[in-house]
Amino acid sequence: MFRFANPDFLYLLFLLPVVVVFYMYTILQKRKAIRKYGNPALLSELMPEVSYKRQHLKFWLLLAAMTMVIFIIAGPQFGSKPETVKRQGVEIMVCLDVSNSMLAEDVAPNRLDKSKQMLSRLTDGLTNDKVGLIVFAGDAFTQIPITSDYISAKMFLSSISPSMVSTQGTAIGAAINLAVRSFTPSETSDKTIILITDGENHEDDAIGAATKAAERGIRVNIVGMGLPNGVPIPIGGNNNFMRDKEGNVVVTKLNEQMCQEIAAAGQGMYVRADNTNSALKALQNEIDKMNKSEVESRIYSEYDEQFQTLAWIVLFLLIAEFLTMDRKNRIFRKIKLFS
Repeated sequence: MFRFANPDFLYLLFLLPVVVVFYMYTILQKRKAIRKYGNPALLSELMPEVSYKRQHLKFWLLLAAMTMVIFIIAGPQFGSKPETVKRQGVEIMVCLDVSNSMLAEDVAPNRLDKSKQMLSRLTDGLTNDKVGLIVFAGDAFTQIPITSDYISAKMFLSSISPSMVSTQGTAIGAAINLAVRSFTPSETSDKTIILITDGENHEDDAIGAATKAAERGIRVNIVGMGLPNGVPIPIGGNNNFMRDKEGNVVVTKLNEQMCQEIAAAGQGMYVRADNTNSALKALQNEIDKMNKSEVESRIYSEYDEQFQTLAWIVLFLLIAEFLTMDRKNRIFRKIKLFS
């Protein structure tokens, strides 16, 4: 994408035709003055070194240089410019459960949408921190590598659905292990895992994974989505619910005890999400308590300055104008290559 940083300066281009008209006017006045002394054809023989073509060339070189200068001060910008910046922040890996049970509506509008809303607002509160996202069900996948690009993170967040992971289940341990491997090698910045799940269909050693994460200084915080009472999982309509092989309606419950045990093993906190913002505030407070250290991030500014090429053109035009003499060279004036 190309743009000008200060496009208002482009209005100066309207002055160029005025300059051309003024120059043509001065040429006509000179010719009138010469006619007062006699026939211009005869007078040209008396002024063999005068070169009107050179004078015209010098003017057009200056006019071209003026045009380039106007474009320069307008600030041409193109493409993107990579920059490495250092900020004081922490690293956060979010593990989001996208199993079918997260479609239950015991938390409005449902567990998954509530989770995405909470993460979106949590991202809005971040400034100099890094964040990444892992989605998991029966297996875990990195959706967003750890980054400082919050805009892209929120864009990916909106497209998350249970169909992203074909294997159903709740492999919490796999998600924690993948999150641990996803942090940067920096040993100075504090790191934390935020795991959002209903805790159902636990398939692997999540407590062991959380313990290993804590041993590496990475706290595992758990947000429990749903209610312990249990609700059916809607599919395809208001009165259509997920059923098992025997045709019974599947009821999903928040496995709060499992979530609490994982949080304890990961030396983090456990909080249950409801229809208020209590879980979000608890997460924000937990992040605020973390020690912020220098985090190096590579970001891309939207535009890169592109005036350098135009500046070189201006320099070339000015040098050419300076070296172009008003009069013919005495040595070469009698040489007529095209006569």
